[in-house]
Amino acid sequence: MRLYRQKKSRVWSFDVTIGGKRHRRSTEEKNKTRAERIAAREIAGIEANGDPLTRKPQTLRELSARFLEYVEASQRTAKTKQYYRSGWKLLESTKVAGMRIDWITGADIDLLRFPGGPSNANTALKTLRRMFRLAETWKAMRHAPGVALRVEQPRRMRLTAELEHQILVGASRCKWKPARRQRFCDVVQLMRDTGLRNERELYKLRIDNIDLANRLIFNPDSKTPEGRREVPILDRAGDILLRLTAGRTEGWLFPSKRGKEKRLTTLQKSFREARRAAGLPEDLVLYCGRHDYGTEAYRRTGNLALTMRVMGHRDVKTALRYQHPDVQDLRAAMNARDSRHTLRHTELGTTNEMLQ
Repeated sequence: MRLYRQKKSRVWSFDVTIGGKRHRRSTEEKNKTRAERIAAREIAGIEANGDPLTRKPQTLRELSARFLEYVEASQRTAKTKQYYRSGWKLLESTKVAGMRIDWITGADIDLLRFPGGPSNANTALKTLRRMFRLAETWKAMRHAPGVALRVEQPRRMRLTAELEHQILVGASRCKWKPARRQRFCDVVQLMRDTGLRNERELYKLRIDNIDLANRLIFNPDSKTPEGRREVPILDRAGDILLRLTAGRTEGWLFPSKRGKEKRLTTLQKSFREARRAAGLPEDLVLYCGRHDYGTEAYRRTGNLALTMRVMGHRDVKTALRYQHPDVQDLRAAMNARDSRHTLRHTELGTTNEMLQ
């Protein structure tokens, strides 16, 4: 190996021939000692892979331009594309954004901090993992470091009847137009009475798929194949759907003048405002209505297979994650056991007295 500097250049380059093929590359380092280490690492990579990189190492920010261009041109869904765009926005403000991708280590990734909870952090980390895999495919880097995801704890909160009342009272305190307040109330109550996923299913619900005569909702598309299912219409939900579909036989259940699809797509802002007005914890989200539906369905029927079918679950582990065993039921059962135990001892004592 020959280490040299070109004329009018302050960085060191190396020249080496491996397997009859000559490799010349800049280390982009001014210090000779560090340049030697970089050159040794580059040569070791060439010898191990036998396939040099197609271009000089990039920073993560430089790689992001090609990555986002690839995402937009791909056949992925609009939601997936938005996911990767959001992930890069989170990564863009971290220190690794300006680092060369071949210098980023697992330790650097573990030290990254992102706003929000573990779910938000994993959006960035999954995006980073995907960028690394594509960089390897494009031969922009040789070996991607491991990207360990953060542990996400499943939500334990349920949108119970009491919390529903409180969130609707909070909505009544917000300075909204009557139509906005009514739509908010309808969505919250339907979430608890149908167990549909809000953005993927409830907001996409069409009148064509509502059978009020047989009191069934057909969900034609969802997160999983099992999501194609029929959901029973409860009495309160039936009254709401009858009012919302009055005089209409087709179209979106929740139409909107905004957006490309002309339908409701989110209620996050409204839910935050109502939750704040009601003084409720931030852990309470609209999706908690689905948790409550699944919990009550299993608790009242004791039929896990039926609950899985109505909820659109694929495996038992997912279904059990939505079930919240009621401590009150356990207390009542154990007290009943103790009562029977006490009664038996009382009867035995009475019998012994009679025999004496």
